[in-house]
Amino acid sequence: MISSETIADYLGRLASRQPTPGGGAAAALHAAQGAALVAMVARYTTGGKYEQHADTVAQIVSGAEKLIGEALRLADADEHAFQDVIDSYKLPAGNEAERTTKAQAIQDALIQAAQPPALLIDLAGSVVELATELFEIANPNVISDVAAAADAARAAATTARVNIDINVVAIKDADAKTALAEKTNGLEEKVVLAADSLVQRVRERILR
Repeated sequence: MISSETIADYLGRLASRQPTPGGGAAAALHAAQGAALVAMVARYTTGGKYEQHADTVAQIVSGAEKLIGEALRLADADEHAFQDVIDSYKLPAGNEAERTTKAQAIQDALIQAAQPPALLIDLAGSVVELATELFEIANPNVISDVAAAADAARAAATTARVNIDINVVAIKDADAKTALAEKTNGLEEKVVLAADSLVQRVRERILR
């Protein structure tokens, strides 16, 4: 499981000539790192002059920690779902019954494989929202990490979008395609705009 292996082991598997883990899992880890950066900045925004923001900071830390866990679960889920797609393509197709079973298995696996990245786009948006809330009160000594968190979440959202697209192309069920479209179309664009805006605000604060 990605959530329990070392970074070196994960990167070794990611770099190897094997289909999993792939871009979907990497996207989830982008989001996890973004959330972790939010938690770190929040923990540096405590005591003394930040006392008036203690409740907000505590809520941000709690929210960020929750998002880290959710992102790691999505990394594992993405790897497992894509492996199911691969396995479905390996099913026998020697007769009509087997071909029918295989075709249905492939479609089911593709629909399921689109679910983790769909959830990830929403999670990435939550990371940016927390980072934006924290920006207003963050310790200026670590303000650049708010931008880093936003950029990590941005990468998660755009990568997740591509992974949804590649699955949708092969899905034949019109209702399933519509459901995915309703859930995700345009959502990553909102994350990108919010992330870009926050990064710009951070840079302006640093450079002023």
